[in-house]
Amino acid sequence: MIKHLYILLILSFYSAFIFGQKQDTDMSNICLTSIAQVNQGESYITFPTDIGNTDPLWFEANLNPDFYIRTSKNARLIGVLTPQVIIRMYQEESFPVRTPSYMPQITAYYRFSSLEKVNTFSTFFKIAHHSNGQADDFYLADGKINTESGNFSTNYTEFGIIKTNYNKRFDAYQFFSTSFQVHFKDLTPDELIGLYSLYRWNTQFSVFKKSKKNIKKSSISLKGKTTWMFDDINNWDSFSLDRLSLSFTFFYHPKFLEDIGLFAQIYHGMDYYNIYFNQQITVLRFGIMTEKLKF
Repeated sequence: MIKHLYILLILSFYSAFIFGQKQDTDMSNICLTSIAQVNQGESYITFPTDIGNTDPLWFEANLNPDFYIRTSKNARLIGVLTPQVIIRMYQEESFPVRTPSYMPQITAYYRFSSLEKVNTFSTFFKIAHHSNGQADDFYLADGKINTESGNFSTNYTEFGIIKTNYNKRFDAYQFFSTSFQVHFKDLTPDELIGLYSLYRWNTQFSVFKKSKKNIKKSSISLKGKTTWMFDDINNWDSFSLDRLSLSFTFFYHPKFLEDIGLFAQIYHGMDYYNIYFNQQITVLRFGIMTEKLKF
C-alpha cells in the first residue's frame, strides 16, 4: 500500500509541474551549464538521525564536484568530469567507513535551442564507472555476499533528454529528464549477473523556487527521482514493485547561509551503495546540501 502511495505522489507531481505550467519568455534564461548542474546532482552530508531499516550511521556523504569543459558560459555543447564518491560512516566501534562507492564519470550535454529560449530541450550522454575498491571473493564461505571486502564493479552508459521550463505563476524553474542506462555485461563480474540490474530507466523532475531576497539563488527546491529495472533479476515478476526505486527531496536555503542549505529526503528501493545493492531499504534522512542551481 505504501509503495502505491509513493507512485501516486510522484505521478501527481509530474502532472502538476510538467504539464500544467505557464511559460514566460521574458524571464532570465538558464545556460546549459546550469541545466547540467541540476542533472548531475548535489553534494550532501546527512545527520545521524536516519529513520528506517538501514544500519545506524554517523553520516552518509556524497562528494559530487563537477569540472566543466566548455568554450564559453553560453556554449550549447559542454563536457562534465565528475569524480563522485559516496561514503558511509557506521555507528560501530572505531567508526568504520566501509567500501565507499567510487563513481567517476564523464558526461556530454547538448542544448538544441538557442540561449534566448527558456522552454528548451537538451540531451546528454554519460560514461561511468561504479566500484567499491575491493578485490576479495564476492561470496563468503556461508554463501552470503561479502559486503565488507567483496569485489563490486560495473561500467555503464546513459543517454537521456532534459526538458526545461519556467512557471510564471510560481516564479519557479522546472526540469524534467528521462534516460536509459545500460551496463556492459562483459565488464561486469559474473556474480552480479542475475542479481544486479544492467538495464534501467531513470526519470527525474526538479522545481526551483526563486528567492525574492537573492534573485540569483533558489529559496526552496523539490526533486523526485524514479528508477525502473528491466532485466531478469532475482526471479522478480516483470511488473514487480521490487524493480522500482524512488526518492523525494525537499531543499530549503536559509537566508543566513551562502552555498549550503538544509534538506529532507525519503528513499525507497534497492540500496545504491555498491555491494549492498541486494538490500531493500526505506529511509527518511536529514542533512545539509550544496546549492546547485544559481541564476
